[in-house]
Amino acid sequence: NVAIPTLSPEQLQAARAAATEARRVRAALKNDVRDGSKTLPQALDECAQDDVLAHIRVVDLLKAVPRIGEKRAGEIMARYDIAANRRVRGLGRHQIAGLKAEFS
Repeated sequence: NVAIPTLSPEQLQAARAAATEARRVRAALKNDVRDGSKTLPQALDECAQDDVLAHIRVVDLLKAVPRIGEKRAGEIMARYDIAANRRVRGLGRHQIAGLKAEFS
């Protein structure tokens, strides 16, 4: 077992701030997809460039697309053999290509 390092209060505060900022950045991307200012392929490209965005769950990104809910997101993910808890950075290039083709 690896011991979990003890963080100073300042380090904890910084880690919390970083986590909050990361959630805000990911939420902003999902909002851009939801309101149509970004397409899913554009969002996937952005995730490929940004380590923070790459942690978005694929199902959450799909559900941000207008008219896609839990059920359609599940069907799309099943079609490309994407696990339910998969994050964007864990997708293979064929899965990414399939998603982009579906939404372009």
